[in-house]
Amino acid sequence: MSDIREYAALSHDGADWTEAFACAAADLKAQGGGVLNVPAGVYPTGSIRLYDNMHLHVEAGAVLRFHQDKDAFPLIPLEYEGHAGLMHQACVYAEKARNVAVTGLGTLDGQGSYWWARQRAKQNAHPRPCLVCFTDCEHVTLENLTLTNSPAWTVHPLRCRNVTVRGLNIKNPADSPNTDGINPDACRDVRISDCTIDVGDDCIAIKSGTEHTPERRPCERIIITNCHFLHGHGGVVLGSEMSGDVRNVVVSSCVFYETDRGVRLKTRRGRGGTVEGVQLTNLVMERVMCPFVFNMYYSCGTDMSMKHVWEKTPYPVDVGTPCLRDVSISGVRARGCTACAGFFYGLAEMPVEGVSLQDVVVEMAPEGQPGRPAMMTGCPEMQGAGFFLRNAVGVDLRGVKVRGVRGEWLDIDESVKLEA
Repeated sequence: MSDIREYAALSHDGADWTEAFACAAADLKAQGGGVLNVPAGVYPTGSIRLYDNMHLHVEAGAVLRFHQDKDAFPLIPLEYEGHAGLMHQACVYAEKARNVAVTGLGTLDGQGSYWWARQRAKQNAHPRPCLVCFTDCEHVTLENLTLTNSPAWTVHPLRCRNVTVRGLNIKNPADSPNTDGINPDACRDVRISDCTIDVGDDCIAIKSGTEHTPERRPCERIIITNCHFLHGHGGVVLGSEMSGDVRNVVVSSCVFYETDRGVRLKTRRGRGGTVEGVQLTNLVMERVMCPFVFNMYYSCGTDMSMKHVWEKTPYPVDVGTPCLRDVSISGVRARGCTACAGFFYGLAEMPVEGVSLQDVVVEMAPEGQPGRPAMMTGCPEMQGAGFFLRNAVGVDLRGVKVRGVRGEWLDIDESVKLEA
């Protein structure tokens, strides 16, 4: 085991530990790996890069405080939001590494206010760094840390396999842009458990690239359990980058509190890809705007104004047509919901298919604030509405109860085929 204090001579009297971390990591790399321990204290630093068989352990009372300086985060080729290009290297980064871990009861502070201000002023020439990013890695562990003030996405495993994320406390301000909590992207065999996530965007977003991604890979075999989601735009989200497919996802025993949406799928024409084999069970939601949103007309991003994104008449089915099927939802209690109980909107040419809800109880707030359940052109504000469905087949709502709804609990038209 190495101790970062052994490299204090390279810390510029404690003002900048970047060189110290780089030298310590290089020494561990030369000996085939090992543990780099960070004891209690504050360590101002730039980006830290890890390698094979390397374990960064941040003790209780230790704070890695990342510089508010873009030059402290070198530009590297990477993918972000489905686009390949140059991006600032993450605060903690590893690439093509095996057996890499970051653990401990300490804190990683991204000091993201510097980056958020630049983003709002459109001064970032390249995408902001994530707080933690692992690319093309295998056997990755993140455990027990507090992660705060991330410049962009907080945890971004990209094209990784066998990822364990456990016991994290993630906290970013509500108005911080694009500060998602945990975003597994084109990954396989991911386990996320026992985390508390309170962020300025989606808490967990499962992704697999867009139509612009050079090499699309599925994100599959994902387990999310025993987590708390506080605020955020969505608790657990599928997409909107899902062109490489998202499949075999289990979300269980989680609590959602004041998230805009509970469980959310978002995609649109041109993305392609299939989302299937999703099981949601044993969930509690309180004061969410809309517990379930499955929207295939997602209008957000650079092409949101293009006709193919919002037009409701059928288009020819091709490789760019996304597909959603085989979703099971059971054992859900949602209280104090405001906009509507559920929003399911498939494409006219590709309906949502095979959604089952069993033992689901949704209680609407008596005086809940109106809101738009889905980011979709033409979606009105709703208040106290029930389940709203369009372009959906094989939908089983026989195990659903909705209380306190204004008007009818179910709003469907001829495009919807319910299970008898």
